[in-house]
Amino acid sequence: MKSLQVTGKKRRLRNRIELLDIIIFIILLAITLAIILPFLNVLAISFSTQKDFMDSRFMLIPKKVTFANYKAILQDGRLWVGYRTTLIFLMIGVPLNLFLTTSMAYGLSQPGFPLRKFFIYFIIFTMMFNGGIIPLYLLMKQINLINTIWSVILGAGLNSFYLIIMRNYFMSLPSSLVESARLDGANEWQILFRIIIPISMPIIATITLFYSVDRWNEWYFAMIFIRKNELVSLQLALRSIVMEGQASQHFNYTDVNAIEFSDGMKMGAVLCTMLPIMCVFPFLQKHFVKGILLGAIKA
Repeated sequence: MKSLQVTGKKRRLRNRIELLDIIIFIILLAITLAIILPFLNVLAISFSTQKDFMDSRFMLIPKKVTFANYKAILQDGRLWVGYRTTLIFLMIGVPLNLFLTTSMAYGLSQPGFPLRKFFIYFIIFTMMFNGGIIPLYLLMKQINLINTIWSVILGAGLNSFYLIIMRNYFMSLPSSLVESARLDGANEWQILFRIIIPISMPIIATITLFYSVDRWNEWYFAMIFIRKNELVSLQLALRSIVMEGQASQHFNYTDVNAIEFSDGMKMGAVLCTMLPIMCVFPFLQKHFVKGILLGAIKA
């Protein structure tokens, strides 16, 4: 009798688990479709003509594939200027961001760091309150960095949220590693670069991805600090191209039958912005989840 009751309970539990799995699968499938379908729609519109877009604004496969939208974007020299400027932001800004974040996070993770709690609370305070853009602009003007790449790079030198994540990750590492290195005569820089960083690649990859996305999408500081056309960032270049495309005053087509399609150019601009980051993300994906979870566990 007891065996039958146990068997019945196991069967009910198994049926309950299977029902829960189905519900979770449906929810995940809905989230996946909510992400994939808009992307496919953007991709299809970027290869569509004006007529096809007006017939069906939501499409997954273009009826007639055309490269006129991408041709119109690529023919403008500002796009290449934007790519060059944004790549400079990446090549100089991201290493600087990582150096500042890593070195400060390591210092704040050590129990013997002077005034450690004060600096931690001060950093948290800056996450909620800041001086605003006007004092920052006046500072950049005073040190003669307006209309230079350095105004954008130094204006976003360190992110407080990323700093706290990296500090928490460093605090989760065994303290015996640091103590052993100090007994062997290693200084703090040697400990950081030879011991801490090599075993912290998950969080390093995660923060690198965060900073890379931030620098790639840089537009606010570039709009405030830079007025030179030869230093325009990618996002602002694409914005100006799309705005002029909407006014039908910028592009000159060799084909007289070509129709300027502002919505197609918008979607093409979105894809031009997304693709480089999408190509980098898979290489860091294996470290991403582990790094962000471990960095958020210990406060």
